[in-house]
Amino acid sequence: EVRLVESGGDSVQPGGSLRLSCVASGFTFSTARMGWARQAPGKGVEWILIINPDGVITVNDESARGRFTISRDNTKKILYLQMTSLRTEDTGMYYCAVPETNYRGQGTQVTVSS
Repeated sequence: EVRLVESGGDSVQPGGSLRLSCVASGFTFSTARMGWARQAPGKGVEWILIINPDGVITVNDESARGRFTISRDNTKKILYLQMTSLRTEDTGMYYCAVPETNYRGQGTQVTVSS
């Protein structure tokens, strides 16, 4: 059974930082493309960053460039999202997911507000 469990979401002020983690199990993590997606209030789910097994990164959300960093630990089967300089528009539910599949975690809430 595929499981993706996110953690690290919180409420922070603009300009703050957070690190999200996603623990994966039930599939071969080391050979899977992985990504982070966000669902902002009242909007659909949108990809932010995707990382290939070899570490090559695709930026799907240009607002994340230079502020968010995706990384992976293939030994521990953990996907990370380091977020800095957070903005109010970054608020949303953040999901760890496997692109081109239905595999997605339950999400972790990030709220950026003063």
